[in-house]
Amino acid sequence: MSEKIQKPDAIWRNELSPEQYKVCRQCGTEPAFTGTYWDCHDSGLYRCVCCGNALFDSNVKYESGSGWPSFWQPHQPDSITVKKDDSHGMERAEVLCSRCDAHLGHVFEDGPKPTGLRYCINSAALTLDRE
Repeated sequence: MSEKIQKPDAIWRNELSPEQYKVCRQCGTEPAFTGTYWDCHDSGLYRCVCCGNALFDSNVKYESGSGWPSFWQPHQPDSITVKKDDSHGMERAEVLCSRCDAHLGHVFEDGPKPTGLRYCINSAALTLDRE
């Protein structure tokens, strides 16, 4: 992994769209079935919209029915960081970009084999390098 990226809030706010900023820097969630990539079937590499870190490969993306892009494993184990999230009266595992700490979404233990995990990620947190 590359060196950690840290920027003042004003720079993030200037570099990102309002929706990207809300999701990535303020731990927001886009409405289900509205994001650019929830129903995208293009091949490529999904990257962090904030820093370009490689996060997920399209070949591990699957239809979860949740309305958000879902993946069963990250691009590399160190591509992401997972931390406990007990906000909104729920106990969840938050997924962050390991390089810039952008909020990406959450991971749940109801995914397909071989991992049994569902990385439920906001489209606003992603860009896709199409093959």
